[in-house]
Amino acid sequence: MSLDEDARWLEWVTKQFESIAGDDKEIDLDEFKTALKVKESFFAERFFALFDSDGSSSISLDELLKALDLLIHGNETDKLRFLFQVYDVDGSGSIDPDELRTVLKSCLRESAISLPEEKLDDLTLALFESADKDNSGSITFEELKAELENFPEVMENLTISAANWLKPPSLEQKKRKTPRYLTRAYWHNNSRKLFFLCLYALLNVLLFIVAMQKNAHGGPWFMVARGCGQCLNLNCTFVMVLMLRRSLTWLRATWVVRILPLDQNILLHQIVGYAILIFSIVHTAAHVLNFARMSQNDGMYQLWEYLFTTRPGIGWVNGTASITGVVLQVLICLMVVCSSTFVRRSGHFEVFYWSHLSYIWVWALLVVHCANFWKWFVVPGVMFLIEKIVGMAVSRMGGLYIVEVNLLPSKVTHLVIRRPPFFHFKPGDYVFINIPAIAKYEWHPFTISSAPEQQDVLWLHIRSMGQWTNRLYEYFRQPESQTISNKRLTASLRNRRHQSRAQEEIFKSASYNGTVASNKDDAVELTLYRSSVTRTSSQKPVSDPEAQVDLGQPPPAPRELTAKLSENHRYCNIKCYVDGPFGTPTRQIFTSEHAVLIGAGIGITPFASILQSIMCRYRMRKQNCPSCNYSWCETIKDNEMKLRKVDFIWINRDQKSFEWFVSLLTKLEMDQADEEPEGRFLEMHMYMTSALSKNDMKAIGLQMALDLLAKKEKRDSITGLRTRTQPGRPDWAKVFQKLSEEKKGKVHVFYCGAHALAKVIKAQCEHFGFKFYKENF
Repeated sequence: MSLDEDARWLEWVTKQFESIAGDDKEIDLDEFKTALKVKESFFAERFFALFDSDGSSSISLDELLKALDLLIHGNETDKLRFLFQVYDVDGSGSIDPDELRTVLKSCLRESAISLPEEKLDDLTLALFESADKDNSGSITFEELKAELENFPEVMENLTISAANWLKPPSLEQKKRKTPRYLTRAYWHNNSRKLFFLCLYALLNVLLFIVAMQKNAHGGPWFMVARGCGQCLNLNCTFVMVLMLRRSLTWLRATWVVRILPLDQNILLHQIVGYAILIFSIVHTAAHVLNFARMSQNDGMYQLWEYLFTTRPGIGWVNGTASITGVVLQVLICLMVVCSSTFVRRSGHFEVFYWSHLSYIWVWALLVVHCANFWKWFVVPGVMFLIEKIVGMAVSRMGGLYIVEVNLLPSKVTHLVIRRPPFFHFKPGDYVFINIPAIAKYEWHPFTISSAPEQQDVLWLHIRSMGQWTNRLYEYFRQPESQTISNKRLTASLRNRRHQSRAQEEIFKSASYNGTVASNKDDAVELTLYRSSVTRTSSQKPVSDPEAQVDLGQPPPAPRELTAKLSENHRYCNIKCYVDGPFGTPTRQIFTSEHAVLIGAGIGITPFASILQSIMCRYRMRKQNCPSCNYSWCETIKDNEMKLRKVDFIWINRDQKSFEWFVSLLTKLEMDQADEEPEGRFLEMHMYMTSALSKNDMKAIGLQMALDLLAKKEKRDSITGLRTRTQPGRPDWAKVFQKLSEEKKGKVHVFYCGAHALAKVIKAQCEHFGFKFYKENF
C-alpha cells in the first residue's frame, strides 16, 4: 500500500473498531464472534486468543492494528506462522493428529459439509501423513510451510481471508466504462434480437403515424387515441403469436431460427405486454381528455356519461366502447401487475396463472370494443385455437400415470411417468403437467430430465418453491394413498417388468459393449453397474433416487408389492395429463462445437436429459481395439451432432443437493473410464457455494486434506464422484478464459438457473465472444 492507502486503511479499521467495541473501547469474545461472522466458535476463539496478545480477555485497538498489520502487510512467513498458531491448539510448538482432527472438524462445520466420522479420520490421516515428512508423530512449522507450498492457489490470497471483515473499500477510482448496451460485443451477440426489436418498433411508429393522419379531423387527443388504438390492434394479437409454443417448436427445426430470435420469445412476450400497458394507458388518457373537451364544447353529455354509459352511442356494438374500454384497462393492468417477477418468484405462481387466464376476456372485449380488431385477430386466433385443440387432444390421448415417486433432498419431487408410445421429444424439452389429485385445473411447466432414449418413462424433477409444488411434495409425504387400486398397481408393475425384460438384451449389446475399466476400483464399479442392468442378485438398491439412469434402458423392475418401500420412495398409479413437448434454446446444443452447460441448483434438470443423450451418442462412436483393451472415440461430425467438447458446470448451495443426480454423473464418468487422445469429451465441474474457499484461513486445512484424499482414493469425499467439488463460487473470468484457450471450436454457453446469475454469465459471454442461451419457458 502507498502512504495514502495506509492512512485510509487505518482510518477505516479505527471506525470499524469503534462500531464494534462500543463505549468501553475494547472488543470481548462475543463481540469478536459477531464481527467475524463465523459459524464455528473454535476459529473465533483461536483468532481472539492470538489477537489478545496481553491475555486480558479483550482486544484493544492497538492489539487489533498490530495483528491486522501482520496479516495484511507481513511477509509470507508471518502469515503462515499465524495459521500454524491457530492449528497449534495447546501451544506446544507442533501439531499432533488430535489437534489436526479438531481443526478439520471445525472446518467441516464452518463449510456446512457433513461427513461420517470415519471419513474425518481419513482426511486427518491424509493431511497428517503428507505433512509429517520425518514421521515424528507431529507437524512442525517448517513441515506445514513445506506442505502449503504444494498449494500455490492457497498462498495467493491468504491475507484477505483473515482480515476481510475489516478490509477497506476499494481505493481505486471506478473508471467510466462504456455502457454494456453500447459495446460492439453486445450488438454482435444480440444481433437477431436487436434487429427484430428495431423492426417491431418501426412497425409501431408507422401504424401510429398512419392512424393519426387518418383521424386528423377529430383533434389532437382523438388522433393520439386512434394512433395508440391501431398499435394495440397489432400488439394484442402479436402477444399471442409469441406464445404459440407448438408452432415455435416446429420453427426451431427450420432455417427461420437463424433469422428470428425464437429462443427469446418469452422476453419478447414480456416486452410486448409492457407495450400494451403503455399504449392502453395513453389511449385511455387521450380519450378521457377528448371526452372532457367534448363535454365542455357541446354540453350534450357529462364526462361521466361519456365514460360509464352507452348514451353517447360510441362504439360499433350498442355504444359500449367506453364501458368495455374501462374494463379492458382494469384487466390489462391486473395482468401486468400479477405477471411481475415479484409475484411469480415469491411462491405465488397461482396468482400469475389465474390472472393470466383473463386473456380470453380481453380478446372478447376487444372484439366488442374495436370494430377492426377482428381483422387482426382472425388468423392468429385460428392458430391459437388449433394449438389448444391439439394440446387437449394430445394431453387426453392415452392414460398417463405417475408410476413412481422419489422425494429427494431440499424438497425436490422426482416423478416417473409412464411414457406413451407416440410421445417424442428432444433433450432439454419441457412439458406442461396437470395432476388432478393436486389441482384439477392447473397446468405447470417443467423440464423433462430423462433422455429420449428411455423409451417407457418420463422423468420430472420438481423443486418445491410455490403453492402447487409444495402441495405436490406434501401429497407424496403422506401415508400410502387410499385411492390407489392394488389390482391396477399390480398390473402396472407386471407390465413394466415385461417391458424391461424385452429391452434388456438390446441395451446390453448396444450401450455397454466393450466398456473397459481402467483399474481395480473401476472394475468393481463396472461389475455392479452391469449387474444392475441385467437384474442379477447384486442389483443396485432400487431405493437409490438415481438408480435408474441407464441410457436407453427402462428403470429396474419394481420389487413385489409386499416389499416395504422407504419413506421417501413409493410406487403408485396416479392419473396425470401432459401437454407438450415444447422446444427450448437447448436444442441448439447438438449443433454446437464446444458446449458449456451451466446449471444452478435444480437448473440441472434440462442438462440431465441432454447429458444422457450426448453420452449415448458418444458411446455409439466409441471404438474398441480387437487385440487389446484400448478404446477411443472417433471425432466424427454429422448433421445431428457436431460436438467436439462438453463442459458441464453444476453450482449448488449445499452438499445434499448433489444427491439429486449423483448416480447419473457417476455413470457418465464411468463411460469415460479411458482417456481419449484429444482429452475428455465431457468434463464436469462441481461447485458448492456454502463451502469456504481455499484461500480462507478457516478452510485451508480442510481443502488441502480433501485434495490429498481425492488423489489417494480417486474420488471426491463430498459427492463420491471422481470430479473434485470446488468450494465457493466460480471465478467466471478464469473459467471462461480457460474455455477460450482450449480451441475446441465455437463456444456456446447454455444456462438454466437464477436470473441474477444469468446476468453475470451473459456479461462474461459477451466479453469473450461466446454465444449465450438461457432456458426460458
